[in-house]
Amino acid sequence: MIRFAGFTKDYAGHPAVDRLTLDIERGEVVALLGPNGSGKTTTLKAAAGLLSPSSGTVLLGELGRPASEPAARAAVSFLPQRVAFPDSLTGREVVEFYRRLRGIDPARTGDALRFASLNGASARAVGTYSGGMVQRLGLAVAILPQAPVLLLDEPTAALDPDGLAAFYGLVEGRKRDDQTVLFTSHQLGDVERLADRFAVLVNGKLTAVLTGRELADRLAGRGVLKLRLNACPDGLLEQVQRISPEASWVGDQLIVPGPAAMRPAVLDLARQAGADIRGLTAEEGRLDMFYRELVQEAP
Repeated sequence: MIRFAGFTKDYAGHPAVDRLTLDIERGEVVALLGPNGSGKTTTLKAAAGLLSPSSGTVLLGELGRPASEPAARAAVSFLPQRVAFPDSLTGREVVEFYRRLRGIDPARTGDALRFASLNGASARAVGTYSGGMVQRLGLAVAILPQAPVLLLDEPTAALDPDGLAAFYGLVEGRKRDDQTVLFTSHQLGDVERLADRFAVLVNGKLTAVLTGRELADRLAGRGVLKLRLNACPDGLLEQVQRISPEASWVGDQLIVPGPAAMRPAVLDLARQAGADIRGLTAEEGRLDMFYRELVQEAP
C-alpha cells in the first residue's frame, strides 16, 4: 500500500531523508521511530503527497500511483504532528467542514464526534479546548473518510488515558479491517502494543526494520537474572557461563544475561552446587534501552 523506493528529500542541499526504501503492506501497522530531526515527519508528508521527492519515488495503493496524484491522495488520511483549527469554530463545525470538503456521507460527522468523545464540548468553540481535546478533534477529522491508508504523526502526544484507549481501539480496528496505518511516536508503549513492524530512522537513514516477533526475540535476549547468594560455590560460575557466556559474579550476586527460557537451568545449577539462594530478581529487556542502542550504533 505504501512503497518508498530510494526516497530522498533535500532541503538546501541537506538530506532530511536519505534513500529510504521501505514497503508497507495492506493491513499492516508500522511505527516509524527516531530522534527529533531524523526525517519521520518528512517521510509521512511524502506519503501524504504533501511534498515531492528530490529523488526516488513514493507510491500508494494497489496500483502503485505516485503519492502526489489526486487519486492516490484520495486514499489517504493524514494527521499532522501539530493540529490547529480556527478558535471560533465549534468542534462539530470543524468536523462538518472537513466532511463536506471530502464529500463524505453526513452520517460520518456523528461517528467521528462519538470517537473523539469531547465530553459534550462539540458545541463549544475550539478556542476553549485543552491540548488533549484538540488532539482528539484532529483524530476525529483524520478518521472521517475511512481511507484505506492512515498516516499519523505523533498521534498520542497529548492524549489522556481515555484518549489513548480510544486511539488503540482505532488502530486495532483498522488492522482488523485490513487497512494500513503508518505512525510516528516517541511513546514506546504505543509501538510495543500496536505495531506489526517498527522502522528506525537516524539522520534521515533507515537503520533498522524489525517485526514484532523479531523485536520480542531481541528484547528477550536482553533480559537479566540476578541471584543473590551467600557465596559462589567453586565451579558454579563456569557452569553458568556455558549457558550464558556473559554471566559474572558481582558482589554477592550472580548476574546472568539472557532470555527467560534459560533461567530454570541456571537455578538448577545453583541448587545442584549447594548455593544458598537469598534473593532473585529477573529483569526483561526494555524497548527504550534497545532503541537507544540502535540510535547510538547508527553510522
